[in-house]
Amino acid sequence: MSTIVLRGCREVENTLGLALELLGSFSSYEFPDSSGPRSFDESDLRLANRAGARISAAEIAAILERRREIERALRKIPADASLTDESSSIPWIPLTRLFDGFADIRGVGFSKMTKGLHRKRPALIPILDSVVQAYLTKDDPLPPSSGSFGERATVLVRRYKQDLDRNRSVLRELRQELASRTYALTEVRILDLLIWSDGVVVAPARAEEGDRDTRARRTTP
Repeated sequence: MSTIVLRGCREVENTLGLALELLGSFSSYEFPDSSGPRSFDESDLRLANRAGARISAAEIAAILERRREIERALRKIPADASLTDESSSIPWIPLTRLFDGFADIRGVGFSKMTKGLHRKRPALIPILDSVVQAYLTKDDPLPPSSGSFGERATVLVRRYKQDLDRNRSVLRELRQELASRTYALTEVRILDLLIWSDGVVVAPARAEEGDRDTRARRTTP
């Protein structure tokens, strides 16, 4: 199996073995979507918590107050939308609006948001936890005032797509190999596992408010 080339020209070898090792140890986030591709409800947030999102009852209540807005944006994004598509085909504006549905909710940052949303569009939305944020911003930090909450999250997804595009053929091969072993993962999720496994992050990213999940991430990729 070919190597994955991460930022800074770092190479990850034995990619299939690493992915299988992590999936064998930490399978808590591989549950399927529970409420369907056009809905977003409490079951999605509870499922995210089973994977270590640690969304509190108060945060769940605050998110669900935005449910209609979140679902309206979600329904404008095709269920099969993928970061492997050409950039011009990706619904960036609806994606930004979806992310903005979580703006200014106390205690909810990019990590909790994307852990809740990943299953809704698993080929499109990566899990932007503190490790992935740090990886994507290590050499190019996001200015605090660089657009809305949703726009900043979308910048990170665009950077994630750059890594995915660079490794597209290897990730596709990995997806097929994992599928033959009953693991139905997208290229987006596989890349997340390999970023986490490589330990490329030296210092944690500056956390969004309430997004301090680095300790949980060490045991739940």
